Amino acid sequence: MSEITAQMEALIRQRVETSTALKHEVAKQSSLVAAVAGKLIETYKAGKKVLLFGNGGSAADAQHLAAELVGRYYLRRRALPAIALTVNTSVITAVGNDYGFDIVFARQVEAFGDVGDTAIGISTSGESRNVIEGLKAARRKEMTTIGMTGTGGGGVRRESDLCICVPSNDTPRVQEAHILIGHLLCELVEAALCGSADVRT
Repeated sequence: MSEITAQMEALIRQRVETSTALKHEVAKQSSLVAAVAGKLIETYKAGKKVLLFGNGGSAADAQHLAAELVGRYYLRRRALPAIALTVNTSVITAVGNDYGFDIVFARQVEAFGDVGDTAIGISTSGESRNVIEGLKAARRKEMTTIGMTGTGGGGVRRESDLCICVPSNDTPRVQEAHILIGHLLCELVEAALCGSADVRT
């Protein structure tokens, strides 16, 4: 084995071990994750919808989780209304150009959000200005606000009714934990709303 290969393998092991350890820390927040799932279940039982948003990798997470809810996670069941506010490039660029990038999500929350809906803002730092403004807009519309962040939670935590703060400042590791949390939320919501009678594949 070459020295370069050995270094690469050592890095792989280190990153996997760090990611695994962080997920064990997330497991310690199981009651909080369950509480967030409960809010989402309440939202859907009331006939309302979920809006999700974030930047970069967190934008991808917002889209991913919206797809799981609208499509399916495990079960063949009715579609659950979830909108990722990160996908309409014309809206994002128009609002960013005319009003500023800080309100690209707030403007969409104003357009699409209703009383009783839930907004999920995802930010590894917890300080993304446009995510914070999106959550503020959701509060003004009397929506439930949920945050997913890294250590501390920052401004996102302050604007969230519930905030899951992954205890790390390492962006890739936080994002890996966020998608695990998102998958757990999808599974819990789906099971609560659709039961086990649907066909698993």
